Amino acid sequence: MEDHKAQFIDVKQIVKVLWQKRKVYLYVMLISFVLSCIWIFPQPRYYDCEVTLAPESNGESVSGGLSSIASSFGFNLGDMAGNDAIYPTLYPDLFESPEFLVGLFDIKIRTLDGEISTDYYTYLKEDQKQSVLTLPFRTLSNYINSLFESEEQRGKSSEGEKINSFLLSKKDYMLMESMKEKISCSVDKRTDVISISVRDQDALVCAMMADSVKEHLQNFIIQYRTSKARQDCDYYQHLTDSAKIEYEEALRLYTEYCDTHKDVILQAFISERDKLENDMSMKYSTYSAMNTQLQAMKAKVQERTPSFTTLKSATVPVKPSGPKRMIFVVGVLFFVSFIFIVYQLKGVLWKI
Repeated sequence: MEDHKAQFIDVKQIVKVLWQKRKVYLYVMLISFVLSCIWIFPQPRYYDCEVTLAPESNGESVSGGLSSIASSFGFNLGDMAGNDAIYPTLYPDLFESPEFLVGLFDIKIRTLDGEISTDYYTYLKEDQKQSVLTLPFRTLSNYINSLFESEEQRGKSSEGEKINSFLLSKKDYMLMESMKEKISCSVDKRTDVISISVRDQDALVCAMMADSVKEHLQNFIIQYRTSKARQDCDYYQHLTDSAKIEYEEALRLYTEYCDTHKDVILQAFISERDKLENDMSMKYSTYSAMNTQLQAMKAKVQERTPSFTTLKSATVPVKPSGPKRMIFVVGVLFFVSFIFIVYQLKGVLWKI
């Protein structure tokens, strides 16, 4: 019977223990409050901006009923039926590609106060606000890294030099990694709606980058989708230009021959004239055929160019997204309270 009673929690004893430690608890909470405020308030504010767009679907038609059933399970049969190697569900993977990310470094931005107007690369490198509390740690870390950094690594990111995505310096690689944390992309597998989110310390830079990343993604996809058609177009443009030159040369020879042999009735001259005329006609037929193919290829480039419908455009955020200072302070106080209570009641809880 005694063992059974020992299993119950003595609420009076718990209250008594906590009441005896109330002054210690108040001191602990006051210190936790001050320390949490000292830590969170110097942290720079940041803003979030999101744009959404829907790409044109060019996949082969799939049975509507089967496609709807597949969509309910998170599959898109339209993408699987298409011939593209890059379809909407793979767009987020582009944001892991160094070639795609390095292309964002050249985007021109400016801050809301107008004090900074530069490219995104310089902005990330030189104009990021940092908490003063972490300054000693950053200084020490930079000093230690400089001791192990070779001269070759230091010289790869020179001013005015175009960044090579194939051979990045360590500093450029770290900037690219930090940019990955600021820019993200997600795709709804059911609707193929693309969402692009950008986080930054300045509201205007955040909105400008969201809109620019959207344009960069669209141009990247358009370049991919039309690459084969544009190559065919360039090829037929070359054939058309060559055929035109040959036709104009044949026309010139025929015209000159006719002008210099107006009243000639000898069969040899007439045969030569007919030969030049036939050659000119053949060259014109070739030129006409190549020009027709060229126009068809230009139409195909336009046909292959995808369209995007912007569902939610970029707007300059009014309120910062974080850090949530009050939530952080309350969370710290709650966590400290939990630890304090468990520590003070460890003797009582151990007997249960």
